[in-house]
Amino acid sequence: MGQAVSPASHGALIMSRYHRRLPHWHPDGAWVFLTWRLFGSLPRLRWSELAQAGSGRAFVALDRQADQATSGPLWLRDPRIATVVAEALRAGQRERDFYVLRAWVVMPNHVHALLRPFRPLAVITRWLKGATARSANLVLGHTGQPFWQDESWDRWVRSQQELQRGIRYIEHTPVAAGLVAAAEDWPWSSAGRVAGETACPTGPEPGIPPSSTDEL
Repeated sequence: MGQAVSPASHGALIMSRYHRRLPHWHPDGAWVFLTWRLFGSLPRLRWSELAQAGSGRAFVALDRQADQATSGPLWLRDPRIATVVAEALRAGQRERDFYVLRAWVVMPNHVHALLRPFRPLAVITRWLKGATARSANLVLGHTGQPFWQDESWDRWVRSQQELQRGIRYIEHTPVAAGLVAAAEDWPWSSAGRVAGETACPTGPEPGIPPSSTDEL
């Protein structure tokens, strides 16, 4: 299911891999763009499209479709549930030391995070999904029902330029979806005013492998 990531290995091109319906692999110590969705928010066929996303253009197109969704599960637009997910993302860094969190956003039916993992992604996503699903289902009165899609999508960051594009993409997703006029107006993201001191660090970024011209 992938190797544990030691902070001492950051920047090394040792690959961690695991495979479910989508392949998951990244150099140990690399920044990773991670996305997961509500159960039933993405048809099974779309996962095969994501697996062939290549440079990420297919992912962006599918993500924008999800942003515009007016049907299907939209539980994350409930402020109580969005707050549960936002708090879990922060706790994964501050309390669990699972990763460094660089940018994140909770949308009505999916979540984006850009992080540098210190544990296998499978461990991180299992913890994030498990803890938040239990709390959200208690709020909804859906105890025992699936909350998150079983699969997730991830891509490791190839360059400093791609890292900055990923941060902008994540924090401006609510703007692109027409939910707010400015990124800071969306409270459930690293750019939001409510996030305040939780906004992620800036400056030179460790864990960037040799540069690439690939696009997110």
